[in-house]
Amino acid sequence: MTNFSTSMRTHLCGHVGSDDIGATVTVCGWVARRREHGEHLAFVDLRDNSGVVQCVVDGDVDVRSEYVLQITGTVRQRPEGTTNENLATGAVEIGDCSVTVLRRADPPPFPVDARADEVDETIRLRHRYIDLRRERMQRNLRLRAAVNAALRSSMVSQGFVEVETPMLVPSTPEGAREFLVPARREPGSFYALPQSPQLFKQLLMVGGVDRYFQIARCLRDEDLRADRQYEFMQLDLEMSFVNQDDVLEAVGSAVLDAAEAANGERPPEIERITWREAMDRYGSDKPDLRFGMELVELTDLFAATGFGAFAGAEAIKGISVAGAAADIGRNQLDRLTDRAKQLGAKGLVWMKFTDDGIESPVAKFLSEDELSGIRGRLDARSGDLCLLVADEWMTTCEVLGTLRTDLGRPPVHQGPYRYVWVVEFPLFVGVDGQSGRPKPGHHPFTMPHPDDVDLIETDPLNVRSIAYDLVLNGWELGSGSIRIHEPELQRRVFAALGIDDTEAARRFGFFLKPFDYGAPPHGGFAVGLDRLVAILAGEDNIREVIAYPKTQSGADPMTDAPLAIAPDVLEDLGLRVAPPS
Repeated sequence: MTNFSTSMRTHLCGHVGSDDIGATVTVCGWVARRREHGEHLAFVDLRDNSGVVQCVVDGDVDVRSEYVLQITGTVRQRPEGTTNENLATGAVEIGDCSVTVLRRADPPPFPVDARADEVDETIRLRHRYIDLRRERMQRNLRLRAAVNAALRSSMVSQGFVEVETPMLVPSTPEGAREFLVPARREPGSFYALPQSPQLFKQLLMVGGVDRYFQIARCLRDEDLRADRQYEFMQLDLEMSFVNQDDVLEAVGSAVLDAAEAANGERPPEIERITWREAMDRYGSDKPDLRFGMELVELTDLFAATGFGAFAGAEAIKGISVAGAAADIGRNQLDRLTDRAKQLGAKGLVWMKFTDDGIESPVAKFLSEDELSGIRGRLDARSGDLCLLVADEWMTTCEVLGTLRTDLGRPPVHQGPYRYVWVVEFPLFVGVDGQSGRPKPGHHPFTMPHPDDVDLIETDPLNVRSIAYDLVLNGWELGSGSIRIHEPELQRRVFAALGIDDTEAARRFGFFLKPFDYGAPPHGGFAVGLDRLVAILAGEDNIREVIAYPKTQSGADPMTDAPLAIAPDVLEDLGLRVAPPS
């Protein structure tokens, strides 16, 4: 291992070890801790990005926490009984030290150690340059770098070419809300910051690049949360002359390479389920496979039921919460019922299975065959709680899927890592209330499933797409699709969406015209790096793996952004700020 020596140091603090005993070394870093030992002896724990080493200083030394020091001394074995098993350098220390103060420091606003985890996040972000000194943040940023390097290496080894796409792009009406940039030389005109390189990477395929990738910065003006920031990074790729299996193999190989680089162990090959199966079994298109509580189909049990809430329901499903009958009281059951209603269900049926029978407010309305059927299908045992929903299929799935997550899901970073491909998403999702037209499930250039093309005009909501998502522990890591490259098929999809040739030319002409010059079959994907790294780093929030994130309100406490712009600058851009309404 190199010690990364420079003109000011011979070793990194965390690299000083038993092999260096007897050697004179020079280390540089920040004072993590200073301890007095008698009148003329001090122990200084010096920290840099690699770790901490103990330095024994004879005589008076006027240093405090976070002073920047250069220390030269001799490496020696620690005295018997003083070894620190919690430090990589805990078997040695640097003695006979001479100390040079490179920079004094004010007391930091919070401890530069694990205690900072208890500090208000806004304070940590206001002083992010202090927060970054901590072992946790150093580890996360270096893990992120290792993931990026592994992804880049995997892409190159698979024949992909790294190409940078523009950051100033035209505004497009699709997708999330954009960040706009005024064009100074054309007052009243604006660029947009890219939500993704989608259009440009497809045009690279028209340009014959064949295999493109980039670790791309994207921006979306969306509400922030634990797994979302205004700015985010993604591994973006596109491939020509491929089908879905080719894309999934390329992406899967890169993602597994990254996981192995991060944690030293390669996860198993990524399993695959259809969107329909994911909704039926897990009630979610981003299913968490680490725990059970799968949704169980019960509809046929109640084909002739006399219970009004179940009679005629399109779908009836249930989940079993093992051992929860005693733990979840009536107040909690009422809250679960309210939660189900908030999610769109008409209600929630609960049943507690005990040694004495079944406790449920609806048990008296159900036949013995129905009750025994529920118990058998859900494999309910004494002490289990079962929850049932009867409604439209989608509502039933989504409500029970959310309750499953609420009741059973472990923290997102808790192992094992369960990757899954979700394939065959619907091409259209729902109907627009104003136009009566179907709405696209992904972007309107997504290839319909070849077996469903004839349904585009007659039954659009049952058309599957060749679109796919990668999910890890219940977090969507990214999505992609095979693209439409044939003009006639594109027109049919546009027509279903209510977009005629004139409108298509106005909105997408710059993108569609190049396809007339020969577009190959192609498809692609984008992996959200912030989310992937957060899980691999054992974090629940992507802010902990980003050097300079925004708060949940979108503010940057360190720079006070966003800020008002001076009137003369606005005038130069041809802009005026309207007074608040």
